[in-house]
Amino acid sequence: MTRAAAHPGARGARWSGSIGVVAVACVVSVSVATRSLWVPAAAVLAVAATSRRFGAITLVALLGAAGAHRSDDAWEALHPDRLGPFAGWAIVVDDPRRAGTATNVLVEIEGERFELWVRGRAHQLRARSWSGGDRIVVTGERLALDDARIARVASRHVVGEFDAEWLGDALDGGALARSSKRVRGVIERGASTLGTDQAALTRGLVIGDDRDESEEMVDRFRASGLSHLTAVSGQNVAFVMAAAGPVLRRAPPLGRWALSLGLIAWFVVVTRAEPSVVRAGVMAGLSATAFVLGRPRQPVRLLALAVIALLLVDPLLAWSVGFWLSVGATFGVTAIGPWLAPRLGALGPLAMPMAITIGAQLGVMVPSVLVFGRLSLVGTVANLVAVPVAGFVMLYGLPACLLAGAVPAVAPVVMAPVGAAVAWIDAVATVGAAVEPGPPWSWLGWLILAAAVGALIRAQPRAASGSVT
Repeated sequence: MTRAAAHPGARGARWSGSIGVVAVACVVSVSVATRSLWVPAAAVLAVAATSRRFGAITLVALLGAAGAHRSDDAWEALHPDRLGPFAGWAIVVDDPRRAGTATNVLVEIEGERFELWVRGRAHQLRARSWSGGDRIVVTGERLALDDARIARVASRHVVGEFDAEWLGDALDGGALARSSKRVRGVIERGASTLGTDQAALTRGLVIGDDRDESEEMVDRFRASGLSHLTAVSGQNVAFVMAAAGPVLRRAPPLGRWALSLGLIAWFVVVTRAEPSVVRAGVMAGLSATAFVLGRPRQPVRLLALAVIALLLVDPLLAWSVGFWLSVGATFGVTAIGPWLAPRLGALGPLAMPMAITIGAQLGVMVPSVLVFGRLSLVGTVANLVAVPVAGFVMLYGLPACLLAGAVPAVAPVVMAPVGAAVAWIDAVATVGAAVEPGPPWSWLGWLILAAAVGALIRAQPRAASGSVT
């Protein structure tokens, strides 16, 4: 008899606690997004009506009010303190990104972030050699953004635009920035032994670097429901932790905890602290901490705690589409998928993969429809055949790129499996994008899929009632 079966009451209590943490995360999320105290007030009334626990009522009130207050402060901070001419040092915050016919660079000037648009082929070639953490001497003018642009870039803490008149050469940043730059440079050299598109896709899968992916590639991955593969996620963090497992297991508990947090933080920096990897990193850090303290490590609970912590620290994440896609996909994989899998027993060995895929798609449904106006139907199948291969690239690709970049002589042999794997993933995306139906046929397809899943659930009454949820 398993421990879960022997102590169903304890398992039920843990799930009840997880639901409570999820509810608090929802209150904090809505409070941050609306910047209103009415949300925590309504939540307090709801808790008071259903529970007499003063601690729970106080916690909801404090966290909800803190979220609304922090969000107000964050939006106020988007108004620049200083505008006008500037000459001096600027820090490159993130790797430059191609945006149509220009290159977009996020720079920090006197503690505030500005968008720098570099145009002209020669200037763009130089700008694209910069890396996050580099320092450059600039001369130009700091300009205000209109309200529409502020809303679009709020999650990146951008307060204005910098109109450059002159750009100097880049100097390396601090020790951490230099370390990150060297590692990314080695990975880029290793991946470059593949074709241009394959190299770009490899970097996207391994470290979330999608800067060189063509617009056509981005479109087909989005249409086929595979765009999440090029955003660093918990799977990437898990593979890094697994690779470091032999070293971590030899350390004492506190040493293992400290090493784990350090490794997670380093990987977050290397992957440029995108919202998805920050979410994954915080969850991994919470898991490591819970392990040391002997506390439960339910993924849904960890996800909710991560959302609460991240939104209180950086409320502007509430306006990041990438953050909510990451949160939604993780919730679908950790909550909906495991619940659905035993109810799809008629599918045999495909039950769990199909349940996880459907769960992930349902998890990202709201942000996908609101932002992109669609939810990929073919993604339910495309993920089944692409995700396992992508997992191989994430696990094998990182050490392979490092080795190929450090020892070019072995690159053709070492990178051959990666090349074959990313070619397969790109082929799946190409076929998926070609057969993905447009509205209203895609929504009709989802209705048919929902009916089929419902029929499978009804066909498994004993499996569903006997499973532990």
